[in-house]
Amino acid sequence: MLDAPAPALRLHPADSVLIALADLPAGALAEGVALRDPVPRGHKAALRDIPQGEAVIRYGQTIGVATRPIRAGEHVHSHNLGMGPHDQDYAFATDIRPLPLVAPRTFQGYRRADGQSGTRNYLGVLTSVNCSGSVARFIAEACEKEPWLRDDPSIDGVVPIVHGTGCGMSGRDEGYDTLFRTLQGYARNPNFAGILLVGLGCEVMQVPDLVGKGRMRGADLFRYMTIQQTGGTRRTVEKGVAILKEMAEKAREARREPLPLSGLVVGMQCGGSDGYSGITANPALGVASDLLVAHGGTTILSETPEIYGAEHLLTRRAVTPEVGAKLVDRIRWWEDYTARWGGEMDNNPSPGNKKGGLTTILEKSLGAVAKGGTAPLSDVVKFAEPLTTRGFVYMDSPGYDPCSVTGQVASGANLIVFTTGRGSVSGYKPVPCVKVATNSEMFARMEEDMDLDAGDIVARGTPIEEKGEELLDLMVRTASGERTKSERQGFGGAEFVPWAMGAVM
Repeated sequence: MLDAPAPALRLHPADSVLIALADLPAGALAEGVALRDPVPRGHKAALRDIPQGEAVIRYGQTIGVATRPIRAGEHVHSHNLGMGPHDQDYAFATDIRPLPLVAPRTFQGYRRADGQSGTRNYLGVLTSVNCSGSVARFIAEACEKEPWLRDDPSIDGVVPIVHGTGCGMSGRDEGYDTLFRTLQGYARNPNFAGILLVGLGCEVMQVPDLVGKGRMRGADLFRYMTIQQTGGTRRTVEKGVAILKEMAEKAREARREPLPLSGLVVGMQCGGSDGYSGITANPALGVASDLLVAHGGTTILSETPEIYGAEHLLTRRAVTPEVGAKLVDRIRWWEDYTARWGGEMDNNPSPGNKKGGLTTILEKSLGAVAKGGTAPLSDVVKFAEPLTTRGFVYMDSPGYDPCSVTGQVASGANLIVFTTGRGSVSGYKPVPCVKVATNSEMFARMEEDMDLDAGDIVARGTPIEEKGEELLDLMVRTASGERTKSERQGFGGAEFVPWAMGAVM
């Protein structure tokens, strides 16, 4: 005799699979179907017989094809589900929906001279090349010991922005241009009150080129030097500390004041995803994204390999066919890029993703695009490219989270919201990062790293709309100065990862 119905969820009337909401044993009754196999939490079971070669449906969308016949009640995963063909109807600009009506709202932020809004007030030591990375860290460490910084709560700290490239590269290719945009974008990010740019002197990424193609901020809050010209490590550190002390005098003049939510630029990420990501945290973030866009703010969706197969849901929301075509162009670029290096787009789901219940990139992508809500897609930009449009924007990037966030910060993000099912730990100075857990079990296990539990959407039936409003409230409090868990832990010193393209020479 079968027990009472097991906790499971059918996401769409057209779906051929259900999602287990707990570890289910063989024989359990779920949606009227007796399970033939044990089905782990977040994984899928067949609701009906699925012939070999037939599309498997989740979210009302194809997530792959059956690689062998699947019987009703069987566990559906990588042993019987594969990628298969996935032609999409892009239907450019055919699904434009109205934004929700909202009352005016503010946050406590920093008004910058260029019109941007800051959520933090850092000083930065930006490096042109890996060879100046250690000196940048020495400068930051020396500043942290100084009373003018240690005893001044108006400045959040000195952040060394170091990386592994800047030389041994072509000075005329896509990799160089991408790094150039990234460094200039960080120099202009509104969460920095001031920037000191430090190079070695002989690198490919020349400091005069970075500066000469457009000074990145006012002279009183932007300085630069090279180690070779300054006279070595000790002199550079001493001079760097003196420069930042001068900048601090100007930086501490900044005070938090009420600013409209239109000043928020939020990078949206998911990492360590699981079978719950597309059910709980990502749709809740989508609600928060729509609300922020309705306030005139900006949200950035990225990670192109992780929207692959679901891009048609975005092209239909493009404000013009031209914007939709820009996204498809990036998809085609990625198909060529992975093929050149002997990869394929379905390589993306990680072992952790698969253990959490995700099988193909199509399934992962359909859950990932939920972060973008329903707002019109206003523009598509390259990695680290400055934003010229408000609203919901797509920025091209790898799926590797630190790299993707680096691009978003370079494009102007002043806040990051990061959803995770397996439990990602990271931070992204100078930008605060809000961590949202997709399931309550992981939230309880890693509460010191998670800022919000979205697992109650399935555990207690909390409406997605209510959780999205709760998340927006948390975003506003964070933008106003409330510290995130990753900030309290001191994250953000190792997550600057520019996208490295091209030959290393």
